[in-house]
Amino acid sequence: MKEDVEKILDWENTSPKLVEIPFKPARVILQDFTGVPAVVDLAAMRDAIKRLGGDANKINPLVPVDLVIDHSVQVDVARSENALQANMQYEFDRNKERFAFLKWGSTAFKNMLVVPPGSGIVHQVNLEYLGRVVFNSDGILYPDSLVGTDSHTTMIDGLGVAGWGVGGIEAEATMLGQPMSMVLPGVVGFKLSGKLRTGVTATDLVLTITQMLRKHGVVGKFVEFYGQGMSALSLADRATIANMSPEYGATMGFFPVDHVTLQYLRLTGREESKVKMIEAYLRANKMFIDYNEPQTDKTYSSYLELDLDTVEPSLSGPKRPHDRVSLKNMKADWQACLDNKVGFKGFAIPKEAQNAVSKFSYKGTPAELKHGDVVIAAITSCTNTSNPSVMLGAGLVAKKAYELGLEVKPWIKTSLAPGSGVVTKYLHKSGLHKYLDLQGFSLVGYGCTTCIGNSGEIDESVADAITEKDIVAAAVLSGNRNFEGRVHPLTRANYLASPPLVVAYALAGTVNIDFEKEPVGVGKDGKQVFLRDIWPSSEEISKVVESSVLPEMFRSTYESITKGNAMWNELHAPAGALYSWDPKSTYVHDPPFFKSMTLEPPGAHGVRDAYCLLNFGDSITTDHISPAGNIHKDSPAAKYLMERGVERKDFNSYGSRRGNDEVMARGTFANIRIVNKFLKGEVGPKTIHVPSGEKLYVYDAAMKYKDSGLDTIILAGAEYGSGSSRDWAAKGPYLQGVKAVIAKSFERIHRSNLVGMGIIPLCFKPGQDADSLGLTGYERYTIDLPSDIKAIIPGQDIQVTTDNGKSFTCTLRFDTQVELTYFEHGGILQYVLRQLI
Repeated sequence: MKEDVEKILDWENTSPKLVEIPFKPARVILQDFTGVPAVVDLAAMRDAIKRLGGDANKINPLVPVDLVIDHSVQVDVARSENALQANMQYEFDRNKERFAFLKWGSTAFKNMLVVPPGSGIVHQVNLEYLGRVVFNSDGILYPDSLVGTDSHTTMIDGLGVAGWGVGGIEAEATMLGQPMSMVLPGVVGFKLSGKLRTGVTATDLVLTITQMLRKHGVVGKFVEFYGQGMSALSLADRATIANMSPEYGATMGFFPVDHVTLQYLRLTGREESKVKMIEAYLRANKMFIDYNEPQTDKTYSSYLELDLDTVEPSLSGPKRPHDRVSLKNMKADWQACLDNKVGFKGFAIPKEAQNAVSKFSYKGTPAELKHGDVVIAAITSCTNTSNPSVMLGAGLVAKKAYELGLEVKPWIKTSLAPGSGVVTKYLHKSGLHKYLDLQGFSLVGYGCTTCIGNSGEIDESVADAITEKDIVAAAVLSGNRNFEGRVHPLTRANYLASPPLVVAYALAGTVNIDFEKEPVGVGKDGKQVFLRDIWPSSEEISKVVESSVLPEMFRSTYESITKGNAMWNELHAPAGALYSWDPKSTYVHDPPFFKSMTLEPPGAHGVRDAYCLLNFGDSITTDHISPAGNIHKDSPAAKYLMERGVERKDFNSYGSRRGNDEVMARGTFANIRIVNKFLKGEVGPKTIHVPSGEKLYVYDAAMKYKDSGLDTIILAGAEYGSGSSRDWAAKGPYLQGVKAVIAKSFERIHRSNLVGMGIIPLCFKPGQDADSLGLTGYERYTIDLPSDIKAIIPGQDIQVTTDNGKSFTCTLRFDTQVELTYFEHGGILQYVLRQLI
């Protein structure tokens, strides 16, 4: 509408006023962990609309939907030339039911493209193939834009395509034609100058930028990169930076289209006529940046600047992606982490236990583990495997090390999981694949693996050695997430690093090393080998990239991508517009969200005399709330599966079972590293049921409240819901009976997801939190909200009172009028469904 356009044009004045605008993206992108529950919801909505007298065919995507199956591959087999085929077979055996369901969805719903498993990681496939940059719809040209059900959808911003992650609930509504309601964001200008020094990688750069932007504070904002330093960054480098937008907190990190973008489109096999059309359209609409022309100063909400020459080799960890550590300080930082109290930078290992040695036998060979020893080393994730420079750099490190006689210890679980088949082709062309193989980095699959928690089991002898002496074992991975309990339950320390550094740490076998002063190992001639002896120069890497990465590799890879593979093509899928639910299925289950829905909305409501289910501190992530990885053998979800005849070896992961609400409700707050103040220092997925005083699994306590007709709320600190854009982190609490979350602050996507499920988000006033207000969580809470939705204003003050006489004011975090409408309807999908009827 005209007034919305005028608000955007006048953003300098309107943005600080938090004005609301609608946004309709050109398309939606999904991966299978989020795609399955999205298609489940669409199928359930068809059932509901039919029950309520409407037309089931109205439930169809109105914009193109690209769904890439990439999250199901697990590293069951590693360090084997047969790993790829073996893991793919395991993937199909475990996930056949999910895959058949998605195959049904691809024919039951219009506008839905499903990219079969084994093709690559969604964001890399999006960057290299699916990204249009400019749409041509029957002769009408318009910019490509998208939202996706994975927070790293932002990777496409490196290609000059505006895109960001949203919850599955919001994406489903967008598919069905509902405009996204958003507050017009501020825009941070990030100026780049200079160029990276030799040996410094794009990973080092993104970890530096992540730390800077977290410190600056960019939650809910756009970041735009500009400056002469842009010309020194390849498109792959830009995509690496854009990918980690969620880690630095921004809605997106945007790189406008320029000559580098056009070169990349040609490199990746896009047709020349399309590249010319894109350039002409963007130039005509003043959306193309030409650094050969004089640049005019742009106006931003705030400014940052980085000289690329100052970036140094880095890692991030051991528990958060924005806790950057320079490589030269790594050993000192590690030793400080052992000493520090338990927290994001601490393990509280007593001095007398810091030199503990756990001896074990690995396949008949004597071995030992110490604190900081590496047990998982993974070249994984779209963040880095989309970048030929760091991938070929890793190959060069492996080659130089092998030639000098260094080898990775056999008990370290090493793996290579690229985001597309192109990577394999250029590694083979360069001849470096064989050296990665020789160092144990065998190809295990194309998809999200270790970074999402699909690292598979480590050898039993290694696991026993860790638990026997309570060793703080380490994982080093080229991913974007290292939250507690995510990578593997037994790796308490998890570090993000570039692929070449992953190889280096695997060779060293420990993170407790100063690479400047200590050798990586001893070579075959008996001489010490240092990191500098095996580290390639930027010139070496550029030479290999230039000779090994060719357009034909991209064309041949993506020509066959939608044709699938034999296993996919032979998979039988049901037919028909309505899905036939199998009540015995533990993967795909008819959800309860629309079962009792009526044509009339339930209206606004407050909360009365609610108990506190959980009392959290800062930085509770969506991995804490709804883990994606292992299902612990003693958990409520495990009990549910075993009662239905599922053996432990077939549990699969929480992520793979997101199509089943019964499993996911039990998996909510099931992270084994979650810290709940009720437990007074004890770590784990339990809480206190206040009326009885019992210590129970969170799910069991929640059901006890729910069965008694009692509402619950959650108390939390800052950055509640940071991390992945998973809607189950809102759906799960909803099914557990949570009515409100009171936090110091929320991450953007999670707050939207709570709103989408009808859960009330409230923020403590600045300077206040549960502790400063003297709240213990043992109180009962009443939240006064008017029953008339028209009497509620976005962002207004709300009074919260407790049964022991305390009273405090919170800010209501329904940020727009549209969000209040969703609340009135009991959620965004209920609202959309009523509109369609």
